[in-house]
Amino acid sequence: MHVPFLIIGGGLSGLAAALRFARFLPDVLLLEKHSRVGGLNSYYYRNNRLFETGLHAITNYAPANTKDAPLNRLLRQLKIKRRELDLHQQIQSEVRFLGRESLLFSNDFALLDTQIAAKFPGSHTCFQRLLELIENYEPFRPAPFISAKKVLQETLGDKLLVDMLLCPLMYYGSSLENDMDLGQFVIMFRAIFLEGMFRPGGTIKDLLDLLLDHYRKHGGSIRTKAAVSRIICSGKKVHGVKLADGEEISCDYLLSTIGSDETYALLNKPSPLESLPRLGFVETIFELSPETVLQGSENRTIIFYNSSETFSYQQPQKLVDFASGVICMPQNFQGLPPSLFKEVRTTHLASYDEWLKLRADQPSYNSAKEDTALASREVAEKILGNFSKNIVYIDTFTPLTIERFTAKKQGAIYGNPVKIKDGDIGYDNLFLAGTDQGFLGIVGSMLSGVSIVNQHILPRL
Repeated sequence: MHVPFLIIGGGLSGLAAALRFARFLPDVLLLEKHSRVGGLNSYYYRNNRLFETGLHAITNYAPANTKDAPLNRLLRQLKIKRRELDLHQQIQSEVRFLGRESLLFSNDFALLDTQIAAKFPGSHTCFQRLLELIENYEPFRPAPFISAKKVLQETLGDKLLVDMLLCPLMYYGSSLENDMDLGQFVIMFRAIFLEGMFRPGGTIKDLLDLLLDHYRKHGGSIRTKAAVSRIICSGKKVHGVKLADGEEISCDYLLSTIGSDETYALLNKPSPLESLPRLGFVETIFELSPETVLQGSENRTIIFYNSSETFSYQQPQKLVDFASGVICMPQNFQGLPPSLFKEVRTTHLASYDEWLKLRADQPSYNSAKEDTALASREVAEKILGNFSKNIVYIDTFTPLTIERFTAKKQGAIYGNPVKIKDGDIGYDNLFLAGTDQGFLGIVGSMLSGVSIVNQHILPRL
């Protein structure tokens, strides 16, 4: 079998790349190793209902008239109308450093600006200088690493404010311990604080079905349960792929969206990228009865919290670090219709290596998951009030769960800390898109796939 354009990975980056190409030529094939698409942003069924993975909130919200905003550029590139998504903005979110300070923010940047002026008056003028830097910085230009934490400390001069600004940006997109590349910081600051968060009215399944429907209408093809075992190449020229069942598919151009190390493994070559620790996470979903009242948080969409004196964002030495994390209430978006259930979703840093030690002992692994859910609930109840009596169902997934269902090395959802911004890994007709290109979030991931098609594939046709 031969196709002009072949894509490995049916996550949002791969789907967007496939749809963009299919708008010009239908001769594109998307390969996904699992039974359904979505990758990190997919869904599964438990307790007689659909649960989403990944989609707590989508960053990069923009009004329809902001034509150059990433969201609107993406929709234009894919020829998807805004009304097809049924967009709902966040109510408001919060960065809460327990016992110290809190900052509210929403899709109206003036709220955060006002909060900083009131709570960090000595740093507000410095914050305006930081905004000028962010406005003028080009984050996608290839450049050596610049420490965002160092730049923020030099610009703002207040460690607490620096940590409070970094906390949500790191939890929503940093693959690096205790710091961010300045370019990644700029991308995430724009995405979360300057633009804001939203979600579609339906589920992640509805979003994936929408993308697949558009893709198939353009004539594109997709194969699930089609794991790639090897990329076939000679020198710097890729000829195609070999599937796990032995089938070979040749192509003119190949796009990998599965990660840099994962792609090098298919090339049977060691990764030339610097080896840095990968960050893993655990997430627990608490399904609650609809009458549940979460004290003081009914108008909060997401709470990013820290309970220690110093904010630490690094791989823990134990199974889970509960000192900081994310508490999301997915029903708290403007205008969402009432749901049969409410949810509280908690996310914390976790150690892949420590969870891996339990893999061979299923009872111990299951017990650790139960202990994690209990500890996470206790942390959340300190902020939200007691909701244990309203719990209908609990599910917890670990870095091992993420690795199993997404094939992300060590379950690291943000991939390799070293990013390849131009998607070029040194081959004539093989390119990289997705998390390891450095585009972050759902909109960013999709723009990553689109950008590689626009930059490297379409001009060569």
